[in-house]
Amino acid sequence: MFQEKLLNKDTEATRLFALLEELYPICRSITGDGVRKTLRILQEYVPLDIHELPTGTEVFDWTIPKEWNIQEAWIKNSNGDKLIDFRRSNLHVLNYSIPVDKVMALSELKEHLHTLPDQPDLIPHKTSYFKEQWGFCLTHNQFIDLEEGNYHVFIDSTLEDGHMTYGELLIKGTTSDEVLISTHVCHPSLCNDNLSGISVAVHLAQYLLKKQDLRYSYRFLFIPATIGSIAWLAQNEKNVDDIKHGLVLSCLGDRGDTMTYKRSRKGNASIDKLVEQMLDDSDQAYEIREFLPYGYDERQFCSPGFVLPVGLFMRTPFGEFPEYHTSADNLNFIDAEALGESLSMLKKVVYRIEHNRSYQNLKPKGEPNLGKRGLYKLIGGKTDVEISQMAILWVLNLSDGKHSLLDIARRSGITFQAIKQAADALEHANLLKLLS
Repeated sequence: MFQEKLLNKDTEATRLFALLEELYPICRSITGDGVRKTLRILQEYVPLDIHELPTGTEVFDWTIPKEWNIQEAWIKNSNGDKLIDFRRSNLHVLNYSIPVDKVMALSELKEHLHTLPDQPDLIPHKTSYFKEQWGFCLTHNQFIDLEEGNYHVFIDSTLEDGHMTYGELLIKGTTSDEVLISTHVCHPSLCNDNLSGISVAVHLAQYLLKKQDLRYSYRFLFIPATIGSIAWLAQNEKNVDDIKHGLVLSCLGDRGDTMTYKRSRKGNASIDKLVEQMLDDSDQAYEIREFLPYGYDERQFCSPGFVLPVGLFMRTPFGEFPEYHTSADNLNFIDAEALGESLSMLKKVVYRIEHNRSYQNLKPKGEPNLGKRGLYKLIGGKTDVEISQMAILWVLNLSDGKHSLLDIARRSGITFQAIKQAADALEHANLLKLLS
């Protein structure tokens, strides 16, 4: 049987972090060779299908943009010294910058420079996907140190017709009902946002690929943010009704001690209840946030034309840690144990998805004789035995075909796993009948 297992932190957390290390140097964007290289690496872990949509493809109200690739970029002073070098940090270039090779005065150069005055030692992450321009990002301290004079700016990039690339993996269960797991792959060397989501998704997929008794099918998407989810929806519009649960994964590796879950647009979808019940059962501090049409790709999956049951699962929310979209979101910011905890919690969500069934009490007229079936323990006190006995009584009472195990756990305050164990025992004793 499919079982809920605890994380082996000594090995699994290490593997999660190792994938971040492998992916960290790659310069990614919403298109280009960086995404392809990333997905090829992921194919070494799980059997991803890689899809490409040509530039100009219409996807609802959007169009697949030109493909961007970059080889080199730098700023030299009049002495020929490289002051800013893309090879030192791929955040130094405004993502999607058009090519430039020009000598200019500092006054002109400053119009193309981006800094963070409030975080003067950090390089910001900036993009210009849909406006053709060029620019450099640098620390504010570097900016202050620039002296009057001429500077040679050089960006060896291409912006031309090509493709947008994304990865997809479908792990088939015994039914066509799907669980959607989505994470974005478009950010360059930024770890929490979102190499953490990529690594956790890959290792969750590895975990599910080993299971032989999955009831649901699990679809994993590794997509560029916004344009990727819109494109996937446009390509798969006829099949989205199969999606019964969904999660977008991001910001799962920081050291924050609070997990955060953002509800789907529906607010009371099964995935919302399942995640919240899992968090209730855990010892982890957590916060539940209501849906708002801002954030990651959950807002596309929850757009009014689809309203899919998709929530957002994260630790510290995006934009609420000072390292967000800066060079400080690096490997030193990530905690391997936090990655492991995030994965462990998602496994527990999967456990609930797989085992949230409804039953019918086969002897509903009064309480059945549990003693003669070995199900009644005359042991007092607040012990695990008593909790198990209460789980049995709750399951018997609410197994009327109208309440799922999740409903029973939420109403009783007993852990989902204890409720499931009680249901198994009662079914084995021929007191329950599985309905769905």
